[in-house]
Amino acid sequence: MPGTTSTSSSTSQPPPSVQPGRSIFPQAPAFSLETFSDRDFIVKDFVETLSDSAVPSNRRSAPANQADAFDPKPLIRTFEHALNRMADLSGDLEHRENELSAAVRRAEAQHTNNVQSSRRKLDQAIESFNILDSSLRGTDQDSVDAVVKIGQKLEELDRQRSRAQDARFLIQCWLEVSERGELFMLEDIRRQGGGDGKVRCANIARQLMKISQSLDPDSWTQSNGASRQPDGINGGHDTGKHRKRRHNTRELIEKFSETLEKDLLKSFDDFYRRENFEGMHECAKVLYDFNGGASVIGAFVNQHQFFIDRSQLITEEVGGDAEAWERLADPDAEPPGVEPSLRSLIDEVRIVVQEESSIIKRAFPYAEQVMVKFLQRVFQQSIQQRLEKVLEKANTVSSLAFLRSLQAARSAISTLAEDLKMHGLTEYPEPASPQITLVLDQQFDDLFVPYFAGSSYIEREKRNLEELYSSLLFRFTIFHSRRRKAPTTLMKSLAKSGSEMLASARDAYVERLDSSDLAPSQKAMLLRVAGLKDAENAKAQTEIEVSDEDGVLSTATAKRMLKWLAEAVGRGLELSGGNETAKDVSALLHILVSNMSEIYLETALEAANDIAATQENAKADPDLSYVRTLKPAITIMHLLSTFIHTVLIPLAASNISIRKNMARSTAQTMDTLENKVNSVMQHSIDVILNWISKLLSNQKKTDFRPRDDNAGSYMELLQTPTCQSVYTFLSRLHPFFLTAITPGPNLTSFFLELAVGFRTLLFQHFQKFQVNAAGGIMVTKDITKYIELLRSWDLGEDFTTPTVEALTEIGHLFVVGSDALKER
Repeated sequence: MPGTTSTSSSTSQPPPSVQPGRSIFPQAPAFSLETFSDRDFIVKDFVETLSDSAVPSNRRSAPANQADAFDPKPLIRTFEHALNRMADLSGDLEHRENELSAAVRRAEAQHTNNVQSSRRKLDQAIESFNILDSSLRGTDQDSVDAVVKIGQKLEELDRQRSRAQDARFLIQCWLEVSERGELFMLEDIRRQGGGDGKVRCANIARQLMKISQSLDPDSWTQSNGASRQPDGINGGHDTGKHRKRRHNTRELIEKFSETLEKDLLKSFDDFYRRENFEGMHECAKVLYDFNGGASVIGAFVNQHQFFIDRSQLITEEVGGDAEAWERLADPDAEPPGVEPSLRSLIDEVRIVVQEESSIIKRAFPYAEQVMVKFLQRVFQQSIQQRLEKVLEKANTVSSLAFLRSLQAARSAISTLAEDLKMHGLTEYPEPASPQITLVLDQQFDDLFVPYFAGSSYIEREKRNLEELYSSLLFRFTIFHSRRRKAPTTLMKSLAKSGSEMLASARDAYVERLDSSDLAPSQKAMLLRVAGLKDAENAKAQTEIEVSDEDGVLSTATAKRMLKWLAEAVGRGLELSGGNETAKDVSALLHILVSNMSEIYLETALEAANDIAATQENAKADPDLSYVRTLKPAITIMHLLSTFIHTVLIPLAASNISIRKNMARSTAQTMDTLENKVNSVMQHSIDVILNWISKLLSNQKKTDFRPRDDNAGSYMELLQTPTCQSVYTFLSRLHPFFLTAITPGPNLTSFFLELAVGFRTLLFQHFQKFQVNAAGGIMVTKDITKYIELLRSWDLGEDFTTPTVEALTEIGHLFVVGSDALKER
């Protein structure tokens, strides 16, 4: 029966085996050095394995009563065998260790020898270098010169050898193309590929073209591929065997050049589609050496997907929101900004150019040149075409819409150019190079040259302001033109020029509305500003219904005029670049003065003067409602003066002559307006004093000299009826003037002048009457009432105190006895 052995799963030695038919005692397990070198080796498991292998299989399977007898002999034999085996392994291990130690000693000795040998060789090399260096740097200048000359001669020989090889190959190519009409040698180099080979092909092709011009001039004049050479003195053509076929070298070389160029362009396009920038760079370099890179730059730029996708969008008509265009044409509304399609194009250009700059930088050795061409194409084609479409559409809406669109577009494109400069493009992340910056500035300026040539821009601004001002003041001019009649006096004759100015402004506005070049939307906007329904109403001026409100001054209207002008000034500063700022500002000032001062303020003040003149001899209470013109007039004058001195005149500082003219013109305008305001106030004082004089003339002689029988009842009166009427009239005027004229020095001077005139009238008035004792008391009462009135005007102590004293003394003259009067 064959025996079996059991082994532990944690050991790696093979289990012992017993041959069948042999001894029933198991053999000792075999083990080697690898058994003990295993990382999973455990002594306990090893001993247990030896013990299990020592017990015979029949003993392990015997009954329990027989297994109680312990037999140590198998264990002893097994462990003795294991010890002997371990002793053999120990000897083998010691022998291997000795061999390895000897090998290490031999390797160390060899390494030491190698290091020493290398050190000696290094010392020898250093010594040789020092000797050579000493010889070159020594005092023997002739040796140094000789070495330099030798090096130069070697370099020259190498260059001559290279030129000779190139010349030989060039001659072979010329003979090949001129005699056989073939360029197989160049074709072989071209087909081999590689950038150096293609560059060499391009150079040789250019040289062959020059040789063809010199040696084969006929090929540059004939159109076919071959010709016969003339022979003989007479230039006749040889026949028969002497006929020699000549090939058109120019055509052959040009065909090869075209083939080479097409091949390179195709390779470049393939590399571009696969985003192989190294291949693109190599092709671009060859094409640059071949023809300056014009073909590859043109192919890259013209076939760019951006221009293909945008080709139809750029030329399509501008639509947009009708409400946005209406707001753009409305002078009182904030402009909506850049037209949406142009804004979209600018945003896309910003992204595309920044992305393409990195591709151009990696694909072209001359990236800056390519970037310049790309930017020129973007600005000159894409942006310019769309800009023209947008401005054409804006021009059909109104002049203001055109100007606002031009301003918004220029601002957006300027921001685009600055963003590209800051991005750096091919110099990213650094700012753009001077050449790229110059190109961006030049392209930006070229876009807007047609709109700023000469005085075209400022003329548009002037025409727009004149149209708006004429519309805004149309009903005002209609009202005052109807008010004025033919001159009948000298002063009215002098005012005739104002009437003519109103008529000319009105006629110019009507003529503008009737113009065929005025867009319907602009016409509607002008009619809306003028408060009219249609253009026919503007033509039929006599049918336009105007009210008194249309003829009065309004600070809101003046503010609108200043706001429109301020927008024009700001737009001019942004668009014109400051070259003609002083001249432009002076032109705008002239428009402002002509409309706000001459047409608006002066007309209203002249109307007030005319009304005041008619009230000087009024038979009833004078109508002083025209005085209400002064408050808005003075406010508008202040706004006008402040605007001119704060905004316009400082902008002309660059031109002293224009600045002085503007200041002088402004001063004259303000003097004229102030004189008219003073005239209205003086006329008002005259009207009031005339009416007071008329009221005082109603004073009865018996008021201050009552009869004795009537003195008692008369004394019960607080004041005379005349005094009461004067007091009532002036008491009503005081609050009226406080609201009609802005409180300030003008109003104070007005009341002071009026009080002086009133006091003079009183002095003159009391001199006309005889007064008895009872009448003296009535004089005193009237004077007390007049003093009360003057005190309520708050004219200051410098005027009130002497006036009160003087009037009081007049009252005392009539109530104090002669003796007491002498004492006073």
